Amino acid sequence: MFAVVRTGGKQYRVAAGDKIAVEKLAGEAGDTVTLGDVLLAGEGETIADASKVTVSAEIIAQAKSEKVVVFKKRRRHNYRRKAGHRQQMTLLRITDVGAGAAKKAPAKKAAAPKADAKPAAEKKAAPAKKPAAEKKAPAKKAAAPKKAAADKKPAAKKAPAKKAPAKKAAPKADKK
Repeated sequence: MFAVVRTGGKQYRVAAGDKIAVEKLAGEAGDTVTLGDVLLAGEGETIADASKVTVSAEIIAQAKSEKVVVFKKRRRHNYRRKAGHRQQMTLLRITDVGAGAAKKAPAKKAAAPKADAKPAAEKKAAPAKKPAAEKKAPAKKAAAPKKAAADKKPAAKKAPAKKAPAKKAAPKADKK
C-alpha cells in the first residue's frame, strides 16, 4: 500500500520500508512518529479513503542536508558576498502504511515522578540562596570612591573654534 503525505510543506509518496529525508521533526533517533496529513492512499491502481489511513515512521537520524552556496555580486561596484546554508532535516524509515491506529512510542511514566521530585528539592534550596544575594549589596560601596573623584573641580572647557565658511568655487567660463 502507498500513501501521499504532507510534512514540512512538501509532499512525499511513501510505502512501507521506504526511507525519506524531510524537514526537521521533533524527536531523537529510534523514536516513532506518525505522519498525520495523508492526502492520498491506495494499493496498485485502487484508491482508498485517505482519512482512515495512517502512516507511521521511525526516525533514523537528525542530520543536515547538502550545503547551499549563496553568492551575490554587482558588476563594476566591487560588491561580492558569499554565504552558505545547511538545512536541518530528519531521516525517516516508513514502518507502516495502513488503516487503523498508528503505533505509539512507549510512554516514560516512571521517569516523570523523579522529575517532579527534583524541582521540589530545588524550591527548598532556593530560599537559602536569597541571603547570598543580600551579601552582594555591600559590595556596591566600592563605587563610592568614583563619586569622590567626580567631586574634584572639573577642568575648564575650551570653547570650540569657529571654522571659516567654505568658499564656493566660481563657475568656469565656457570657451566659444
